[in-house]
Amino acid sequence: MYEQVSHSLLNDILDELKPDIRKRDLRHFYTRLGANFYAIYSLFHHLYGQRDDFKQQMLRLVEVMAVQYTKRNTDLKRLDVERENDHEWFLNQQWVGMALYTDGFAGNLKGVQSHLPYIQELGVNMMHLMPMLECPAGASDGGYAVSNFRDIDERVGTLEELRDLAKDMRRRNILLTLDVVVNHTSDEHAWAQKAREGEKKFQDYYYVFDNRDIPDMFEETMPEVFPETSPGNFTFDETMNKWVMTVFNSYQWDLNYSNPAVFIEMLDIILFWANQGADIVRLDAVAFLWKKIGTTSQNEREAHLILQLMKDCSQVTAPGVLFIAEAIVAPVEIIKYFGEDAVIAKECEIAYNATYMALLWEAVATKNAKLLNQSILSLPNKLDRATWLNYVRCHDDIGLGFDDADIAKVGYDPYSHRRFLVDYFTGAYDTSPARGQPFGRNEKTGDARISGALASLVGLEAALESNDHEAVDQSVNQILLLHSMIMSFGGIPLLYYGDEIGTLNDCTFLQDENKAHDNRWMHRPKIDWSKAELRQQHGTVEQRIYDGLKKMIAVRKSTPAFADYNNRTLIESENPHLFVFIRNNPFMQNDNVLVVANFDSFPQSLTLSDLANRGHFAFGQLRDLYSGESPQQFNDQLVVPAYRFYWLTDRTAY
Repeated sequence: MYEQVSHSLLNDILDELKPDIRKRDLRHFYTRLGANFYAIYSLFHHLYGQRDDFKQQMLRLVEVMAVQYTKRNTDLKRLDVERENDHEWFLNQQWVGMALYTDGFAGNLKGVQSHLPYIQELGVNMMHLMPMLECPAGASDGGYAVSNFRDIDERVGTLEELRDLAKDMRRRNILLTLDVVVNHTSDEHAWAQKAREGEKKFQDYYYVFDNRDIPDMFEETMPEVFPETSPGNFTFDETMNKWVMTVFNSYQWDLNYSNPAVFIEMLDIILFWANQGADIVRLDAVAFLWKKIGTTSQNEREAHLILQLMKDCSQVTAPGVLFIAEAIVAPVEIIKYFGEDAVIAKECEIAYNATYMALLWEAVATKNAKLLNQSILSLPNKLDRATWLNYVRCHDDIGLGFDDADIAKVGYDPYSHRRFLVDYFTGAYDTSPARGQPFGRNEKTGDARISGALASLVGLEAALESNDHEAVDQSVNQILLLHSMIMSFGGIPLLYYGDEIGTLNDCTFLQDENKAHDNRWMHRPKIDWSKAELRQQHGTVEQRIYDGLKKMIAVRKSTPAFADYNNRTLIESENPHLFVFIRNNPFMQNDNVLVVANFDSFPQSLTLSDLANRGHFAFGQLRDLYSGESPQQFNDQLVVPAYRFYWLTDRTAY
């Protein structure tokens, strides 16, 4: 859009760019900057237009975008153009991800590179390397307390090794996802150290206060993230003799985005990692980016404006790079992190579907899909050019952030039901085989979250210890059932490393004094590669899970109906144990896949004629795409065995 004030400013800025920038080939950059500048100017002016140095800050912003563009290599610029020409490329059903810690998966970056064939054998073609930047040894928060945003931990490798890995991954058509922690830094970051030394410029990078007056006003409405280990939201720094906002941990200082210098620094860092080869940048803790007295300081409108501005600026320098919003918030809020446009994702193209993850675990515990069905009805539709990241487990705990109204609608008391779920997955419930642990218990509210590896939470650990073959079978079936739900729901499925071979809880973290206080380390394992080799041995748990997922991924990739174009219809079944939905091929009429999942430990049935009568699914001879078999039917009753899923089609070939 052409607008005189903003474009007059743009002309001034381009005239003032440093000569060594202007002499470079910036044709694509100028084209994209011109197309996006009115939006960039408008957002930047809304956030910072009241400042006397607004023009100087705008100049600095454009300089950062231009400099990072000049540093972007030819291969990455070629990908930018390809993805601009195919702007819905990430909605394709071919993408399957895996999140992993570099050291836990293979020791270091060279180890990860040597195991790329293992990733490809499984069918994974998107790899999220969990944060590996420099962090203090005893206060890293699992890599999210960064002391240097531009270099990686020497124990996992070097920047050159990362670039080599990224190049190898591009050759293999595997996407690379890297983290940028945008909400906070470690208190050992250079900015924090300079703030401690009394430099006002860097104290303004954070929320720093002389006394408790303003912090106390914030505390009236701000919740606690880690009430057990880091109560409150402020920490007194004795060196500065001041209070600092520390929402997560006392050693993580929150960045102050009301300061444009902070925004520009963090944009520069995002583009830096894009230039190291990241196809996708995961923006951590985006819900917390703007703090406001009298609110929870989460999901504020300005946080969304910051993300929109980051996206518009990134579109100029590195338009082929996608953003993931790491915002573990209620469905009505998470949907906003895609952006406000009716079609295009103006903030982040991808967002974690944390609600779906938690609902799947609720269905495991209750052995029914009542709350799952009810809550999915409440999940707003995403934008057309955006997608979910669907997952079963990750490096973090399992939160139980269901909507209380949905819980009540299916006949449960919200408080009691959450208490039951915590008891179930921590083994406190009498008949539960789960081996999780409570995390983040808040004694004031009774809230708690859940830690534990997937295999241990579904009972595999207990089954193996008791040598109960039937229980082992049930656990393996539940692992495959849960993954079938993220493979077929709509979005990018994200596996968690170790789950593909049934890795159990790893309690060796208790021997490390830096980790022993945080039981999330029990599901951040070091892969036993001798155990992984058992995937080659028929009949082992490792083989059954790995080959089951491998087959599932292959079927997903060959099924156009699993592409993500808002092409899912939820089916309200009369059977409360079943979760049923239809995926339709967006490119071919009457090419549907009926997804049916039984969360119960007993066989259940689905009345197929009801679906046909409602116009949902015209079925002939049904075939399960996953197994290749025709499922058992009695008249018009489809029989679904315990902990079984079906991906059903009536097409004779697919």
